[in-house]
Amino acid sequence: MRPLVLCYHAVSETWHHELSVPADVMERQLTLLLRLGYRPASAAETVTGTGKLLHVTFDDAFASVSNALPVLERTGVRATIFACTGYADDGRPPEIPELADELRARPAELATMTWDELRALEERGIEVSSHTVSHPHLTTLSDAELAHELGSSRQRLEDELGHPCRVLAYPYGECDERVRAAARAAGYEAAFGLPGDATGRDRFELFRVGVWNGEGLPRVALKASSFARSPLGMRLRGALGLTT
Repeated sequence: MRPLVLCYHAVSETWHHELSVPADVMERQLTLLLRLGYRPASAAETVTGTGKLLHVTFDDAFASVSNALPVLERTGVRATIFACTGYADDGRPPEIPELADELRARPAELATMTWDELRALEERGIEVSSHTVSHPHLTTLSDAELAHELGSSRQRLEDELGHPCRVLAYPYGECDERVRAAARAAGYEAAFGLPGDATGRDRFELFRVGVWNGEGLPRVALKASSFARSPLGMRLRGALGLTT
């Protein structure tokens, strides 16, 4: 069995968007998975390990992820925040065209974590790693732009946090062969997609299960199952139009 890696984004009770899950809902989801026999593991363990390992990731480093910290500490679940280095100097919202309307209506919900906030979370056991510099669609970039987004973000994280940056999460979960090769060349040891490679053969397209607003416990448990995460299960979910 391959490890289970969940992908969350914001953790807010006031932002009713598909990217946002309230903290109490997240706690019920994680508690269920632990009762189903999953064991908390680090990001590194999920890259190389097998079995019912569980790791949680948060893409975009929204400031509201701090609301998840008590949940993670109560459940013992390990987590990684994937931050865009271009926004961490001042914590401004990411420039994501798909969220332009949300930014105009609810800018505070899209605020991101600053370097000081990211360092404080690391002191409490949360891992921090790369989500590129500016959250672009990597497959659309030139080779030079791609190298900058991947290499500069990794170097900046290492400079600011004082330790190696080994893993990457692709913005939008998107990658192709050229992007994966660029991630290797930039010095990463592994990278997460969304959903990623269901076969589990490529550590530069590691599989994650997206968790979205409004999903009940039965649905999360189903998506987390080995069958749902298998190539056949993914084909069936695609045919039924189910989200990852």
